[in-house]
Amino acid sequence: MTAADRLRAARGVPQRYRTDKRTFDRIVRETLATLPVAFQERISNLAIVVEEWPPDDDDDVPDGDEAGDVLGLYQGVPFGERQSGGYSMVLPDRITIYRQAILAAVRSEAEAREEIRLTVLHEIGHYFGLGDDELP
Repeated sequence: MTAADRLRAARGVPQRYRTDKRTFDRIVRETLATLPVAFQERISNLAIVVEEWPPDDDDDVPDGDEAGDVLGLYQGVPFGERQSGGYSMVLPDRITIYRQAILAAVRSEAEAREEIRLTVLHEIGHYFGLGDDELP
């Protein structure tokens, strides 16, 4: 089941779990800390940020998704494409995790932690150049 499917299934269900931004940020950091060391050591020039909602415009939304269905977004040059020699003096790649979109899809802390984990891992996969069909 994709992130969009999970979000659509949760719409209309009374929400029982809320968390503040500080706790949500901590869960994102904890998820990153669980990455295998080999992956952690290869991550460079990457900013990971938490925003409340995806933008209303469709410019940054991946093809086939609606802005309201996006839980996270990777923007940048995938790791494997950086080795071509033309990758220098560039702004950091960016992974954005959308807090309210994730919270709209969950009803408990356990579900929130799992959805955050899945979203972070999905976007890290894009950073490493994996396609949607290869990601959780």
